[in-house]
Amino acid sequence: MLKHREPAVSGLFYPSDSATLKAQVAGYLADAELSGEGELSFNPRALIVPHAGYIYSGIVAAAGYATLEPLRTSISRVLLLGPSHRVPLEGMATCSADYFATPLGEVLVDRLACLEAEQWPGVAVNDAAHQLEHSLEVQLPFLQSVLDHFSLIPVVVGATSVNEVAALINYFMDFEDTLVVVSSDLSHYHSYAQASLIDQSTADTILTLDHSLQGEQACGCYAVNGLLKVAADRGMAVELVSLANSGDTAGDKQRVVGYGAFAFGIH
Repeated sequence: MLKHREPAVSGLFYPSDSATLKAQVAGYLADAELSGEGELSFNPRALIVPHAGYIYSGIVAAAGYATLEPLRTSISRVLLLGPSHRVPLEGMATCSADYFATPLGEVLVDRLACLEAEQWPGVAVNDAAHQLEHSLEVQLPFLQSVLDHFSLIPVVVGATSVNEVAALINYFMDFEDTLVVVSSDLSHYHSYAQASLIDQSTADTILTLDHSLQGEQACGCYAVNGLLKVAADRGMAVELVSLANSGDTAGDKQRVVGYGAFAFGIH
């Protein structure tokens, strides 16, 4: 059993020095707020945010996280779901860790909630799925920066039916103090022009709450589709907060990765 889930991509996807990391995240959030991207017509209950290295997707992720400012003190728990990049996975994986560590400190895992999650179909403990996975880890410094105090329900999502993912999300969304965060990038390794067309089409699909996305549209499609089903069933509103790709940020335009931030709530 894990006691602490140690950082796997600190120094690679984001700075390992706490002061540098804190300043970088704060800068991204300030830019998002200045641009007005953090303003919504509702308080968010769920987000979709990207998970690449911060120089590539940090500004898009920050736009999503900036929407949480009005809820800084009222959100006390985060159900965080992201795809498995390192371990072939069927179903959904919690882990046995008590804490997830980042350069900004430790995030407490809600062990009771994890036990509750493990009672749902398709959910089991799998520490290997978490140990090297970056899709959840890169979200934590943002969450540590925008929320005063929160505990974590970490779930890595593999090949899973939309109904199983939706059932898990739906259960925890009934708790007013719980935020749902789905970690996903969009298209991968197309030209800038082609990726822009694909990602705009994917964004339009998300905005209609159509839960039929495929992996070539969003690498976290299993979790995204689960959230979209819940949002459709609950009559939630969705807004596109930011859409860009690595050609807009720190990469060339020959082979880009797409990023989007979306917020869900009730008007």
